[in-house]
Amino acid sequence: MDEKIQKVLARAGYGSRREIEGWLREGRIRINGQVAKLGDRISGEERIQLNGRPLRLRQVMPRTIMYHKPVGEVCTRKDPEGRPTIFAHIPPPVAGRWISVGRLDLNTSGLLLLTTDGELANRLMHPSSEVEREYAVRVLGALSEESLRQLREGVMLEDGEAHFHAIRHAGGEGRNQWYHVVLREGRFREVRRLFEAVGGTVSRLMRVRYGPIAMPRRLLTGRMAEVKGRELAELYAAAGLPPPGRERAARPARRRKTPARRRATRRKPA
Repeated sequence: MDEKIQKVLARAGYGSRREIEGWLREGRIRINGQVAKLGDRISGEERIQLNGRPLRLRQVMPRTIMYHKPVGEVCTRKDPEGRPTIFAHIPPPVAGRWISVGRLDLNTSGLLLLTTDGELANRLMHPSSEVEREYAVRVLGALSEESLRQLREGVMLEDGEAHFHAIRHAGGEGRNQWYHVVLREGRFREVRRLFEAVGGTVSRLMRVRYGPIAMPRRLLTGRMAEVKGRELAELYAAAGLPPPGRERAARPARRRKTPARRRATRRKPA
């Protein structure tokens, strides 16, 4: 069955659907020598090129990892200012490339998901999915009940109204108070801007959960771990997708013939 080219390339791990749609608009992709365009459909048997280089569409089981991003690293592949990037510390996958599921800014640490499945990345980041992101936030000084109410009900930012879907006090000492907050979207610096809107000053920010995936305590800063098993299935379910390999596993396995069964098969009826 033919599918849209951006969906096929995303599933093969070449980028998110949004990235690939941008390449199509820029004329960087060719199908059988012809410049591809948005809406083109392929079967997977065509010759596909990106920037003149052939792409392999062989299906490989996608991978997803979690990375404990430290403060001071950026989430871009190359930084014009020469700052360290997360991709310099994560080994490249055997097939495809790592796609960051959302970003964390330079001064934010914590859980970052990366996958070679572009369709999964696209679904997890799309606003319509409303996948929860949970953050631990250290604020200078405790917030008043009125400020907490505003943060729950909505605050007007320069790009529209925003609010936390949940916020709770998580303790602290002296002026350093911790809060856990939950968002269902990924606007630029949204957590910091929401606190600033009610007069709060964020002194530390860490993402601790993305959808059903919570960062394990054992995952040290700068380290990565594979997402697999039940956690991986729950992540795909949160994106509204079947887990990788389900279609293959759903087919009944063929019974291997034993020598005795092979002889019985060859034996002619009496």
